[in-house]
Amino acid sequence: MLHSVLVASALSFAPEGALLQSRAPRAPRASAIHAAAGAKPKIVVTGIGVISALGSKEEFWQNLITGKCGIGQVTRFDASQFPTTIAAECKDFDPKPYFANAKTVKSVDRFTHFAVAASKLCVEDAALDLGKIDLARFGVIVGSAFGGMETFEEQTLNLAKGKKLSPFTIPALLGNTASGIVGIELGAQGPNFGVASACAAGSHAIGEALRFLQNGEADMMLTGGAEAAITPLSFGGFCAMKAMNSAYNDRPQESSRPFDADRAGFVMGEGAGVLMLETEAHAIARGATIYCELGGYAATCDAHHITTPHPEGRGLSTCLAKALEDASVPIEDVAYINAHGTSTAYNDKFETMAIKKVFGEFASKLAISSTKSMTGHTLGAAGGIEAAIAVKVMQTGIAPPTINYVTPDPECDLNYCPNKAQTLAHTKAAISDNLGFGGHNAALVFKAYEGKGTKK
Repeated sequence: MLHSVLVASALSFAPEGALLQSRAPRAPRASAIHAAAGAKPKIVVTGIGVISALGSKEEFWQNLITGKCGIGQVTRFDASQFPTTIAAECKDFDPKPYFANAKTVKSVDRFTHFAVAASKLCVEDAALDLGKIDLARFGVIVGSAFGGMETFEEQTLNLAKGKKLSPFTIPALLGNTASGIVGIELGAQGPNFGVASACAAGSHAIGEALRFLQNGEADMMLTGGAEAAITPLSFGGFCAMKAMNSAYNDRPQESSRPFDADRAGFVMGEGAGVLMLETEAHAIARGATIYCELGGYAATCDAHHITTPHPEGRGLSTCLAKALEDASVPIEDVAYINAHGTSTAYNDKFETMAIKKVFGEFASKLAISSTKSMTGHTLGAAGGIEAAIAVKVMQTGIAPPTINYVTPDPECDLNYCPNKAQTLAHTKAAISDNLGFGGHNAALVFKAYEGKGTKK
């Protein structure tokens, strides 16, 4: 979660006695998995699509595992008025090849451009023939923290200057427009809406899509997050909160340093990440190639503070434990966690505490990385992009590094894959977790696929 600045401020919003409620439920060990496991249909991942500062497709993955950083000076506007001047932009991105109609490109916001592009890449990766599926049972859910922020700012300025507003102002700025346009582009007529839960939005979107499939309301769901909030208002707003890194403007490649003792705030990014989820039966019937299973999901709230995580990791630890229980995965089966890891003082400390609370002695055996050290913090897109990374970890057995990890922090003392990718001993299960302003927590558990379908 992105967070604000003063512990005193954080505590002033805490309910009386909240700090005493420190014990979250421990995730089950193998012997404690309940007998009801397997009652739900298996939901599998058959495609991924990413647009990011590190590129897309295999370029994205190769840049990640080699530790390339996508952060540089802001080019989308003049950031010299702000204390922070760096971000992870999707430079040279051209949306036109991804849209069926060039006019649509001009009528929607950049965050929708990212969502459509990632979705088309995902359909391609899933080898999906849209003419051979029941489109009424194909849904789309895309999360975003800000929605059409660029449109909002441009049209507000037009209004202030007495200029004519675009007739596309309202649909372009709405947060659900990305899901709607993706549905139009693909002809997907199943469940379709947007999710707005700040930086947990992408993970929540994936989790809600999982539930539609488990409940039999769809056969396929394309889901994740998209964000394009590198704009003066949102950028300046985060600067005003003192949440962003302003100490490394002259060294942008070193600026995002999750879990490092010298971390100094998050670095904003942009892009989109989506997954193609299907019921196992549907995937097998169409001959799909399967990455892994999405086994579990949970969502909780800290009920503590609007911007600062609970100081003992209460909400996140409960969320992680519930997601593992939902997936019927014992803690010793988890090999990797793609952590929220924002490079802010509070998040990285409290997230470490939450992991320890759930995994106990196994916490030190986990490979953990914050890929925000390379992609920047993509806000509502983070859950989608990082879920796609967790899927690639399941496929390859390689955990990407947390770069810029130079000075160990005694309060962040787990294996964060410092500066170099690590080969995992197994890929039985992996987790992606995200936090958002409002105290929102979301966790996704991916499992090795065991079934008749072909595997990636």
